Amino acid sequence: MPDRKALISLFLSMLLVAFAAPAFVAAQEEASEEAVAEVVSESESEAEPINYTDVSWDLGYTINTLIMLLCAVLVLFMQAGFAMVEVGLNSQKNTINILFKNVMDFCLGVVLYFFVGYGLMYGGDTEANPWFGWGGSMVTRDAQGFNEETGTFEVDPTDSDGAPYASNAADFMFQVAFAATAATIVSGAVAGRMKFIGYLVYSMIITAFIYPISGYWKWGGGMLDQWGFQDFAGSIVVHAVGGFAGLAGAIALGPRIGRYTADGKSVPIPGHNITFAALGVFILWVGWYGFNPGSQLTYNGIVNAEATTYIALTTTLSAAAGAIVAMILSWGKFGKPDITMALNGALAGLVGITANCDRVSEISALIIGAIAGVIVFFGILLLDKLKIDDPVGAVPVHGFCGIWGGLATGIFGDIPDGLATRGEFFMVQLKSSVIICAWAFVTMLIVFYALKAAGLLRVSPEEEQRGLDITEHGMEAYTMT
Repeated sequence: MPDRKALISLFLSMLLVAFAAPAFVAAQEEASEEAVAEVVSESESEAEPINYTDVSWDLGYTINTLIMLLCAVLVLFMQAGFAMVEVGLNSQKNTINILFKNVMDFCLGVVLYFFVGYGLMYGGDTEANPWFGWGGSMVTRDAQGFNEETGTFEVDPTDSDGAPYASNAADFMFQVAFAATAATIVSGAVAGRMKFIGYLVYSMIITAFIYPISGYWKWGGGMLDQWGFQDFAGSIVVHAVGGFAGLAGAIALGPRIGRYTADGKSVPIPGHNITFAALGVFILWVGWYGFNPGSQLTYNGIVNAEATTYIALTTTLSAAAGAIVAMILSWGKFGKPDITMALNGALAGLVGITANCDRVSEISALIIGAIAGVIVFFGILLLDKLKIDDPVGAVPVHGFCGIWGGLATGIFGDIPDGLATRGEFFMVQLKSSVIICAWAFVTMLIVFYALKAAGLLRVSPEEEQRGLDITEHGMEAYTMT
């Protein structure tokens, strides 16, 4: 059972959110009033106000809302994939602990992103304040109060420069699923030896503050976006943030007991269920079709529909290439093909293409995936040489291949407006990728070492050897009954 200090720490964290909520609500109401005023001002300045009841606008809003909700559900389904991969590649005595972490980092993340993270990521005057903004907590409903006689709404449907977008609720569902992904990546890197209470505290901090602030720099229209940085679906903003947070956690925790001998020799600790791991990768691959194609954000119309399916194509090519290359490398290195390397190769290809799936050719997608397969293979070997214990390969898959995705965008992707040359584009990608990764690594290293100083980071050697299921949760995942 967690000690009194641990429980007090968790309760204080939750109380902080509870007491801060009224202020956030007030800020949201003020922001909503300003937003409505801006919409009214824009509508008055237009020669012809938007006809929201027009069939094309009505269908556009409907299609965008429903498909975005579907994509959000697919991304949420990735939580199950992460859980299965982590369970399968770890000892069975830690199964409940891993499953519990994957459930709670999403549940805590939803509440904290709702009150804090969403407002930090999308809000504020990005021109005046390109590094930090606040848009208020909670979600403003739209398309409410339709009057059939006048054909008007009390609150107009969300629009993007006059074009139909999706409902604010669907947008939040999609964005919170991304936030949960960034948080849960770390679970695999710290598996088998981290206190459950410490993981909850970490999860709250990354979801409420660390991920949303760096997300603001790109997707909220902040400084990196103003530089021309491109990260379509989050190789850097989501995956590298999670990967480098995981690296910080693995360093602070140290390796599992028995992972290395006294003279530094590596002793592999095999996962207990490769079937679960393979199933998890397939689930993640399916979920990625919400992650990448869903990031098109608007789907109605011929151009958007084609772009969405093209993104699915490049995503598939890159994942397949990554798995093939990782398999070949493991075959050559170990004398037999290693399925865990191939599975991580597929994930590596998915991460590598995530930043650029909308702007690279099909051949480029294959190259990006193949190089990601190389990176994850040698990345896993590198961490082993450095004695950094990452039980599932989360750091190479999401951290190293996340950086590769950002850089590959500058090498293979279409040059965005505002940047003149390939070299200028690449330097923007390099600089922005380093900034986000450094932000995640340094801030989370501070968090993990603060937890360590407070005695909330790592379980005792006796608890670790017995298993976290029994010592942290008082139950076993596998019984004879």
